[in-house]
Amino acid sequence: MSSHPGPPAGARREPASGGGQEGPSVVIEPDADRLARAVASALVARLAAAQAVHGTASVVLTGGGVGTAVLERVAALAAEPEREVVDWTAVDVWWGDERFVPAADAERNELGARRALLDAVGVPAERVHAVPASDAGFAEPEQAADWYAGQLAAAAGGSGLPRFDVLLLGMGPEGHVASIFPDSPAAADDRPVVAVRDCPKPPPTRVSLGFSAINSAEEVWLLVAGEGKAEAVATALGPDGAGLPAAGVHGTRATRWLLDAAAASRLG
Repeated sequence: MSSHPGPPAGARREPASGGGQEGPSVVIEPDADRLARAVASALVARLAAAQAVHGTASVVLTGGGVGTAVLERVAALAAEPEREVVDWTAVDVWWGDERFVPAADAERNELGARRALLDAVGVPAERVHAVPASDAGFAEPEQAADWYAGQLAAAAGGSGLPRFDVLLLGMGPEGHVASIFPDSPAAADDRPVVAVRDCPKPPPTRVSLGFSAINSAEEVWLLVAGEGKAEAVATALGPDGAGLPAAGVHGTRATRWLLDAAAASRLG
């Protein structure tokens, strides 16, 4: 049990504001299961709203336990006709990062997302924009990163970045997001997609969106569960968080920290 009880479960923090720019909002759910349920419902609503405006929607997925649980909950919601309807044939799916391992490796975020959601709801193959695997004809992660940047540019009409309605991120206990770890060269790389080598968490070789791509999303949602991440959450949301990658991500319209009570336990 943490000696820092923090805010009660179900609490919401109003966004901080300063210099004319709205800060992140924080929502706290009682536990990881209810966090996954709440995020799944919110994601369905957000994608449906995007389709109502644009005709299509775009989501950037993350891996990890909570990220996968959210996708499983979204798949369950898709089977309930009374829920808001997302036209999954008109959803573009991207990834915030991927492990540079063979396509069949269980470490692949793509594999987990397909099992949890994409195969169940029938997202068309041409709308699933997977990062290349290490056995897909790219000898080095830098080649895979350049190719993925080209796919982003093509989807945007030839240059720049496509519209990301929601970009989901997990966070590690040391404050990493996507595959950008503290003190990593990727943290200072302004390219939209970067190769990352020697990650402190295995597998060590990855391909990741950079800050320039992450921060182009309309909404960035950080999904964090577990007391082991509570200190990083408090640091990232506090005045001393500048050194953590998690503190450097934000959406152009909204930045949402979606936490369970354990992850929020050190917030004041």
